[in-house]
Amino acid sequence: MKDVRMVLVGGFLGAGKTTLLAQAARRLVEQGRRVGLITNDQAANLVDTGILRQGGFGVGEVSGGCFCCRFSDFVAASDKLLNDLQPDVLFGEPVGSCTDLSATVLQPLKQLYAEWFRLAPFTVVTDPARLEEALDADSAAFPDSVVYIFRKQLEEADVILLNKTDLLSPRALSALKWKVAKEYPATPLLCASALRGDGVDGWLDFVLKAPRAGTRIAEVDYDKYADGEAELGWLNCTVQLRAATAVDWREFCAGFIERVREGLRARPEQGQGAEIAHLKLLLNTAGGSLQANLTSSRGEPLFQGAVEGEPREALLIVNARVRAEPEELQAVIENALASGPQKDLAVEILTMASFKPGRPQPTHRNSDIV
Repeated sequence: MKDVRMVLVGGFLGAGKTTLLAQAARRLVEQGRRVGLITNDQAANLVDTGILRQGGFGVGEVSGGCFCCRFSDFVAASDKLLNDLQPDVLFGEPVGSCTDLSATVLQPLKQLYAEWFRLAPFTVVTDPARLEEALDADSAAFPDSVVYIFRKQLEEADVILLNKTDLLSPRALSALKWKVAKEYPATPLLCASALRGDGVDGWLDFVLKAPRAGTRIAEVDYDKYADGEAELGWLNCTVQLRAATAVDWREFCAGFIERVREGLRARPEQGQGAEIAHLKLLLNTAGGSLQANLTSSRGEPLFQGAVEGEPREALLIVNARVRAEPEELQAVIENALASGPQKDLAVEILTMASFKPGRPQPTHRNSDIV
């Protein structure tokens, strides 16, 4: 199995990791290669898993903690995909608030499972706005402990991928690239717009051919790391929706997102509204599906997909990562579901999990590069 290439793609919440992996997997499949993907979250019912499976890809899921804390589950998911798919490439997408992956995942894989696959350089995907905040902490929407996680992710990267470059002017892109090169001069920097597909081929060529992975290990203060993760409330839920009359499902999703945003603005967090790190929706109907992403309280949601006809039932998956207490976040989500304008829409919450991540406790941690 040594010819299998394992590509781990990290980066902060909302950076566009899943969009990148879907684009990359599609390109590889078109080339006749077999591809597997492993998603990861602190809880089950992931929008990312649903999106990738809708793309027709073989997907394993590791929930209940990051790859580092669920290392045996990550290995088991890899093993299953290796046996079921016999892939040429395996992609792994760790939790967006996780760092220290070089020491806790890449080095142990090199040490214990070198015969299974060849590791690709560890990619850290970045959103331009969050990257600016990491490079200038005074402008950050999150406290220092959260920015600390983002900066540690960048420190351990074998390659930094600056995503969403279509949102930047040439001048702004040039300035941001200069800042990254100044801060991380020894780390290769690539640019892409995963949504449009720009730069994906170049990134794939780099990670599939470059010989070394896990070339950097960051020094991580686990107390500060744990404090950063604890700043965020997490929520995953699935909701059954049924209406007696036709529903404009895109309008429903847009209205739901706006009600969530307004509800969070009304809950001050140290003098500010409860900042959104990532709010993701996946709505499935008999007439198609819709995806929606909001990666900042100040941003606008991005929609993909379409629903044809007039289906009156839908299954909605909601994943929210917000600087708020879990019970406050859950109350906002429940109120946003219940207060829509269409009065004949029945809302049944099937699953609901809201919590703060626990302290990271890696299964392995190699302080030296293998």
